Amino acid sequence: MPHGPAEVGVGPWQGPWPEGEQYDPALLADGDRRNVVDRYRYWTVEAIVADLDRRRHSFHVAIENWQHDFNIGTIVRSANAFLAREVHIVGNRRWNRRGAMVTDRYQHVRHHPTVADLRGYLQDRDPGGGPVPLLGIDNLPGSAHLETMEIPRRVCFLFGQEGPGLSDAARAACDGTFSIAQFGSTRSINASAAAAIAMHAWVRTHADLTDESAWRG
Repeated sequence: MPHGPAEVGVGPWQGPWPEGEQYDPALLADGDRRNVVDRYRYWTVEAIVADLDRRRHSFHVAIENWQHDFNIGTIVRSANAFLAREVHIVGNRRWNRRGAMVTDRYQHVRHHPTVADLRGYLQDRDPGGGPVPLLGIDNLPGSAHLETMEIPRRVCFLFGQEGPGLSDAARAACDGTFSIAQFGSTRSINASAAAAIAMHAWVRTHADLTDESAWRG
């Protein structure tokens, strides 16, 4: 395609079809044009999710949704890329999925009416390891520095709305807050960018980067 974008994905399977319940007959016949890594070509969505569930990391991501924040979809997409255990939407159930680029199909997304409900849910996770700590991200006085803090292996990162940041209820529910160092003239960075930075900080600290499943392009 010399005068247009390259085709995404792969065409119909050539030759005898592979055996295995993970394969989708329709994709084998028609081609797989989804934005998935090569190991998941021609797999069903259910098979992909099941494989991801075997390898998910132990951090959660939560986002307050009181104003239908457009950043939520982008945060879900980043959570999928860094393989978060679950994504939690706090507040309004409806959210703008456009930024997720259909990655919400592969990510466990849960809804909680209030931050108190989220905290209660986290209290019951992984009984053998105790409650999952809830850490908010906001440039508040007294916040720990993300760059130097010891990030827990089991944790839920909570992000507020773009603009107002964490609500008062969220701040009260958090076990602590942390901030991201900035050196320019603006007071804050985009919420989805902050979320990606926090998730990547967890990856740098705890993820197995030698594993063949760590996809690098």
